[in-house]
Amino acid sequence: MPANHPSASLLIRFSRSTPLSGAAVRLLSAILFACCGLSQAAEPQILDLWPSTPPGPAAKVDGVERDLTKPEDKLIAGRKIIKLGHVSTPQMHVYLPDKAKANGCAVLVCPGGGFSILAWDLEGTEVAEWLNSIGFAAIVVKYRVPTREHGDTLNESGNAPMKAVGPVMDAQRAMSMTRAHAAEWGIDPMRIGIMGFSAGGETAGLTTILRDARLYSKTDAADEQSCAPNFALPIYPAGFYDKDSDALKTYLKITKDTPPMFFVMAQDDRVNSLNCTSLYIALTKAQVPAELHLFPHGGHGYGLRRTEMPITRWTDLAAEWLNPYAKP
Repeated sequence: MPANHPSASLLIRFSRSTPLSGAAVRLLSAILFACCGLSQAAEPQILDLWPSTPPGPAAKVDGVERDLTKPEDKLIAGRKIIKLGHVSTPQMHVYLPDKAKANGCAVLVCPGGGFSILAWDLEGTEVAEWLNSIGFAAIVVKYRVPTREHGDTLNESGNAPMKAVGPVMDAQRAMSMTRAHAAEWGIDPMRIGIMGFSAGGETAGLTTILRDARLYSKTDAADEQSCAPNFALPIYPAGFYDKDSDALKTYLKITKDTPPMFFVMAQDDRVNSLNCTSLYIALTKAQVPAELHLFPHGGHGYGLRRTEMPITRWTDLAAEWLNPYAKP
């Protein structure tokens, strides 16, 4: 396992009788990481997505943004996850790779959480670390939650369910802002994709299918940039399959111009794997390049954390699929 893999960890224990300042802890941590040959993820650049109140349906927050993880919550690969809730100020957290590795390509990352919370580390910051390790810039989208109560009724344009409208607006805005900052961040504006997990996979998929059909009126100069991803990786996504018609939901309009996609899912996922297969079939019929990896076992919500399950090695497959985008 590479030392900078998200699964790598280092336990630093300090005596309770010797309190240390925050600066001292950071210094000692840096020394220990250096001595052990480990690398720390660079601190991200954080930008608010909107100059004022975000357009569209607001998150139904209760108090301040906070971690909603409970002691009894199940572990993923032996570790807890950060469940970030009550997000009313959408942001983009920009993680740039080491300049020696940077390939000029970027991927927006949309954590999952059922449009109720964001699995912030499992499907956000840990994904950014992995992307940086293979030379990609990563922009973790802290989209507004909870929005689940807005339901599955479609918006006025009939192209997105209301629960996803706010998150998709945030993702579209993040895509335009990334292109607006492309030169500053060393990114090729024609090589910017989007990845998402579970509800974040639905957000990523919708953002990709909509392409430049922006769900909000342009806000400023950044929105003169395209909000269309160049490729997408919906990982165990929800929201695409209509069980009543046993087909892809009709508002998802796939054409030959829909960007290429890469899917991973398990047949025993509690979120129906037909969410992947129905979209994959539609892409194939439209002659859009697509790659689907469907495993018999694996469940839901594993992120990048490796276990004995073969599906948890999906990043090897994804890295290979992403390789052409790493080249100008």
